[in-house]
Amino acid sequence: MYIPELYKNENQQEIQNFIHQNGFGILVNQTDGKLWATHIPMFLDTDAEERPILTGHLSKLNPQGESFKTNDDVLAIFSGAHAYVSSSWYDHENVPTWNYLAVHVYGKVKILNREEAVHSLKKLVDKYEAKSVNPVRVENLSEKTMREARGIIAFEINITSIEAQKKLSQNRDDKNYKNIISELEKTNDAQALSVAREMKKNRP
Repeated sequence: MYIPELYKNENQQEIQNFIHQNGFGILVNQTDGKLWATHIPMFLDTDAEERPILTGHLSKLNPQGESFKTNDDVLAIFSGAHAYVSSSWYDHENVPTWNYLAVHVYGKVKILNREEAVHSLKKLVDKYEAKSVNPVRVENLSEKTMREARGIIAFEINITSIEAQKKLSQNRDDKNYKNIISELEKTNDAQALSVAREMKKNRP
């Protein structure tokens, strides 16, 4: 991913938090000689040596899973808040732009065995069931229901590199920066409001 130096985010804790909060990503690889992308939730975890890894699963009917056996290079893309920034919000003539946050994770994928797959599935379900009034637990599901898990391919991505971009009008002076935040807040759009909050955190 092309990242101008001004927008590069190398704060590992911020990046990890971002992936935890925006775990529904896009998994990309080369399948049958062409680029292939699958939209799936992924879970940021650590391996036995405390190194960060990503885990997830997809349907066995998805050709991408079979391609893992011959090509283990993958890219996971995570997108956060984004919003249009009108040039009318500046105190001078300029071009409009788009503010956004994104993380690209590169790595080597491996297919998990049955026991590892169930363990991975449990962690993912526990994460998203945490706020439920009556949370579902994988360990409480019937054998009949768990048989459906045979239809998935669970995987683990050993991370080789991470690129993170935080494009939040850092190139603007304080006056214009604050005005962009104000205009974003006026839109009452969920994405724009999220970008405004990120801008406030980035330059208090």
